[in-house]
Amino acid sequence: MISIVIPAYNERDNILELFNKIELVMERNKLSYEVIFIDDGSTDDTLSVMKSIKDKKVNVININKNSGKGNALMSGFKMASGDIVITLDADLQDDPEEVPKFINKINEGYDLVVGWKYDRKDSFHKVFRSKIFNFLTNLLTGIRLHDSNCGFKAYRKEVTNNLELNGGFYRYIPSIVNWKGFKIAEVMVNHKKRIYGKSKYGFGKIFTGLADLIRLVLNKKKFDGCKNG
Repeated sequence: MISIVIPAYNERDNILELFNKIELVMERNKLSYEVIFIDDGSTDDTLSVMKSIKDKKVNVININKNSGKGNALMSGFKMASGDIVITLDADLQDDPEEVPKFINKINEGYDLVVGWKYDRKDSFHKVFRSKIFNFLTNLLTGIRLHDSNCGFKAYRKEVTNNLELNGGFYRYIPSIVNWKGFKIAEVMVNHKKRIYGKSKYGFGKIFTGLADLIRLVLNKKKFDGCKNG
């Protein structure tokens, strides 16, 4: 069973198309799956669109007030019943056609597989900020990844059971997972331009992200080697 966890905030124009793409890929590859949509307090019709999908494979979690991606992910992780959990963003920039690539890598023996958007279709400023972010993350946490905060990831269920994402720590999931002693890999993934809606990544998130990174590093001992179950 594959659980596909998708947090969303104000992504009403993307949800149906994303689900249709996921359905095609999973059916073509004969994979057993469920899709868990999490509406993180959207102010548009995102929740209504999610609920309009009448498919027994689809579950919808409604978070009344926008509480951040970390909380949305944790809600999805707790509901997920699959042996492998896939996360991707709801903006259609992550390509569901890449899902089998993640599953194959997990089946090679890895616990977490992180996407690397090697040809990123974002603005220069967003790409530049991401490069700075990844450089600092690699430097301060000891991880060696091209795109640590890529939302496209695959986890063994044991990994999601070992996560507690406070505040903005979701940006540093690979570092936390590495500290806990799990095996990590990355795969190159196709990245697409956003067509509908607006990016939620504002300039101010650089500063909150750096503050979270410092807080994470200062609390590293809490994560070292502490797998549960």
